[in-house]
Amino acid sequence: MMPTVYFTDFKANSRENMPDKIERLIEAAGISDILSKDDLAAVKLHFGEQGNVAFIRPPYISRIVKTIRKSKSIPFLTDANTLYAGTRSNTPSHIKTAVENGFSYSSMDCAPVIIADGLRGKSETAVEVNQKHCKTVYIGSEIVSADALISVAHVKGHELSGFGGALKNMGMGCASRKGKLEQHSNVSPKIKKKTCIGCGSCAEHCPGNAISFDSITTDSSPSSSDPVEIKTVVPKGKVIKKASINPDLCIGCGECILRCPTASVNIQWNQTIPVFLEKMMEYTLGVLQNKQGKCFFINFIMDISPACDCMPYNDTPIVRDIGILASKDPVAIDQASVDLINAEAALADGCLKTNILPGEDKFKGLYPEVNWERQLEYAEQIGLGSRKYHLENIKTLTW
Repeated sequence: MMPTVYFTDFKANSRENMPDKIERLIEAAGISDILSKDDLAAVKLHFGEQGNVAFIRPPYISRIVKTIRKSKSIPFLTDANTLYAGTRSNTPSHIKTAVENGFSYSSMDCAPVIIADGLRGKSETAVEVNQKHCKTVYIGSEIVSADALISVAHVKGHELSGFGGALKNMGMGCASRKGKLEQHSNVSPKIKKKTCIGCGSCAEHCPGNAISFDSITTDSSPSSSDPVEIKTVVPKGKVIKKASINPDLCIGCGECILRCPTASVNIQWNQTIPVFLEKMMEYTLGVLQNKQGKCFFINFIMDISPACDCMPYNDTPIVRDIGILASKDPVAIDQASVDLINAEAALADGCLKTNILPGEDKFKGLYPEVNWERQLEYAEQIGLGSRKYHLENIKTLTW
């Protein structure tokens, strides 16, 4: 039997506003089925990096919390610390960012933020999964300890996984720092020397101290063995700096890719990305392993930015705001999210220049080297859910 994914659009009226509609959507999808009295219910979301405003709006999260409380459960908002050096890399900074972005006690009416992996990302629980890449995965302890888990994901593009939805929100988002490192460990970028301007932003934000700089004097002609390619527009006698990444120190977090102002840091597109995606799904399996029948998934398909909410800004959405999905199947809800996005025409003036027509693959247009489907294929293969689904439309109430 195919799982059901429940959908509602953003149409509203004086009879039913969007928070009311969200409550009706998740109740129709059976959120109360996974909750019991006094359950400690983890609401896993992304609080947004400082400067990014594409994260899910706090009033929507507040209504989800209110609906959870109707089952006499005890909800709390949670996320795990980041691997990269941003405003969410330790618990004090993470909570400060969450509160500044609107996730406070006064707005949520619950314990607003509990960081799942502790002060510095080291509070973890080892979970056996015995899969192809990972025998054991490392999950934030507070998520493992929770009785129920509600994933609330903002669907968007992602520079490593192609797109991010419920599965990424679980597999990457719930992992401790050690777990995130294990997932990224085979992803080591390279710097395009020709366009590197030596600004130092990549090194400043590198948590592994893996980036150094070579000083090159332009008063001699470069040979074929020279480590950099010198442009003829650079005056002779000028000393320029070019960044280099030590692969032995690189932890694969991708922070340098996000920070480079000239897009000179690039993933080495080979077998690494499929392995990365498969590891992420094995971590998702570990997150859900002790919570059979106690998990629920909500995807917001709005402000569909081309890159992750971990960026300190958000770009123009790639398509219009579409709606909200709810399901008990994480694979089905992500597949439905992608299908709805790809059915749209791209918005004008965005970064998407190919695959802009309805029916064309928007995420392949954003990241042509990433086979985003691999995360869904592998998730289905290891038993996380089904790519086939039935879509149930929850329509706006009318007078």
